[in-house]
Amino acid sequence: MLKKKSSVAKKQRRKLSAEFKAKVALAALREDKTLAQLCAEFQVHSTQITEWKRLLVERAASAFAGGAGADRQPAVDVVPLHAKIGELTLENDFLERALTRA
Repeated sequence: MLKKKSSVAKKQRRKLSAEFKAKVALAALREDKTLAQLCAEFQVHSTQITEWKRLLVERAASAFAGGAGADRQPAVDVVPLHAKIGELTLENDFLERALTRA
């Protein structure tokens, strides 16, 4: 028996902001409401709330570590960029000497 594809469009996944996730995780940490109440209030599955709560607890210490992001890596890896700068500098010097001789 073949199944027909439903004509109903696929339901798109919600994209939840970091602020919303933090709000839900903090509400779960307060423990003034049950997990079922939080699920109903925020319309999120209980396993997701539990995961966000776990992440919040694990990463809370990083909020106070080293001031304004002292441990953060730069957004771009600068080592290959410095190597490329050195390479281009050598090429420019070589070409400049070649032009002055010609």
